[in-house]
Amino acid sequence: MTSALFHAFAPPSKAEADFVNIVRGEGSLVFDDAGRDYVDGLGSLWYCQVGHGRTEIIDAVTTQMRQIEAYNIFDPFTNEPALKVAEMITERSPHPDGRVFLGCSGSEAVDSALKIARQYHQRRGDADRQIVVRRTNGYHGTNFGGTSAQGIAPNREGWGDLVPHFLEVPHDDLEAAATVFAENGDRIAAVITEPVQGAGGVHPPVDGYLEGLRRLCDDHGALLILDEVICGFGRTGEWFGAQHYGVTPDLMTFAKAVTSGYLPLSGVIMSRGVCEAFEEPGFIFRSGYTYAGHQASCAAGIANLEIMTDEGLVDRANHVGERIREGLSALEADGLIESWRGTGAVYAAELGRDAIPVRNDILAAGVIVRPIGTCLAICPPLVITDDEVGRIIDTMAACLK
Repeated sequence: MTSALFHAFAPPSKAEADFVNIVRGEGSLVFDDAGRDYVDGLGSLWYCQVGHGRTEIIDAVTTQMRQIEAYNIFDPFTNEPALKVAEMITERSPHPDGRVFLGCSGSEAVDSALKIARQYHQRRGDADRQIVVRRTNGYHGTNFGGTSAQGIAPNREGWGDLVPHFLEVPHDDLEAAATVFAENGDRIAAVITEPVQGAGGVHPPVDGYLEGLRRLCDDHGALLILDEVICGFGRTGEWFGAQHYGVTPDLMTFAKAVTSGYLPLSGVIMSRGVCEAFEEPGFIFRSGYTYAGHQASCAAGIANLEIMTDEGLVDRANHVGERIREGLSALEADGLIESWRGTGAVYAAELGRDAIPVRNDILAAGVIVRPIGTCLAICPPLVITDDEVGRIIDTMAACLK
């Protein structure tokens, strides 16, 4: 029997009894309502860097909510948690002199970045600059803007007309991007890309690709948007994928790991140059979200970033990645997977066949990974132990055999 709950990215006809009911979490383990434990090999959904059940975050949120749970930051209001988390985010980003526009979800952040990019050009007198270049395999959330921006074709189908002025290029072909710029350069507002394409199959960029996009944007007066919803906050072994690849964007989206998922929080980091286009006295920025600057969510973000800093979890991503790479290399050597790809602490094991049945076997054996087409994605909490990484690899090996 189906329930009143309509699940995301799921068959609406699926019976509620066929879902796994997760009721508790501790570190890198989660537990279902039957008491079975699972290694959380995906950090829930690419976001739980500090692990589950961290009392530091829970206590920070509780303390904040005892003072006030939330109040809007529309003019004329502000609050200290929002100010502090924005400052902590910019300090860790390539834009320490930039500013942060807050929201709740990654999808909100993406749509906001697209609007900001277009209005940036409008305010500079370039009203014809509305085109946004997207890449195949790119995933940018499921609001109308992000759906239009993503390069996963099935996710764009069935909704009717989407937002106009998007052009797609092959995800690893810089020459194709150069051709699009040669033909449309004076009408391109921005390029949007993930540093590592996550939900599209964990595709790191080919060497020089992101640098090439940066040059094309600079040469033609367009903005570069890095969608850091998955890569941001330590996943690549740096605070942001931008720093990992040495490419500085004009706009950066974030969400997910900024709070490790303890409460929803997202935003757009704006470079100083972008900010200046909006800081003229008398101008009003007419966009925002009811829960932007939500004090309890911002308190969760502050506590989460303090944990990540104090425990060195950004650098620990490199250690976790080394253990994962060793395991996947062994699976490849044994002929159990075709190949693997990834960086930092986010990877995909390429099976060369439908990954869902394999995922189902691995899940039944107590490990959570995510099937994406013909691959299995792995993105565990950065606090995961070596033994728990070993359990992921050993379980995959047993099920693949």
